[in-house]
Amino acid sequence: MSMFPIASTISTGSTALFSFTNIPQTFTHLQVRVFGRTTYTGSENLFMRFNNTTYSFAGHHLNGNGSTANSSGYTGISYMDLNSVPNSAQSSSIFGNYVIDILDYANTNKNKTIRCIGGWDGNGSGIVELTSGLLPTTSALTEITQLGGTAAGGSNVWAAGSRADLYGISTSGVTGA
Repeated sequence: MSMFPIASTISTGSTALFSFTNIPQTFTHLQVRVFGRTTYTGSENLFMRFNNTTYSFAGHHLNGNGSTANSSGYTGISYMDLNSVPNSAQSSSIFGNYVIDILDYANTNKNKTIRCIGGWDGNGSGIVELTSGLLPTTSALTEITQLGGTAAGGSNVWAAGSRADLYGISTSGVTGA
């Protein structure tokens, strides 16, 4: 298995969306890595949309904050609701880290599975979260948009220094050299 960088984007403090378009269809899976925080003052989540299309997602969360653990599920929303993201209520040095796997993204014979692990440490507060979900489409994914709260109607932006990196994962014997 080999991993190849496809694209990166870094916020200067005015980025509302991290978008990757024209994703090559030559890999088996995709991985998105996000390092970020938003400028919003309230509770915030990381959301994703695919192919600039509204799908009816289903998913579940498992999270903990050091003293309690919670689980929840959702169905029928038009964006993938991933993990909690630090916001402007936390110290400006607090950023979250997230690894999002998008399995079989180019396979037109099956629905897509998405999983995310991530969280943040706020020196006495914070969260770790595992999310998985179903993207109910057999269409190949060619576009990914990551939102920090804007999917839920907010107008937040990714804080300066936030970034998203897209990787392709090949299960063939390709070495990348």
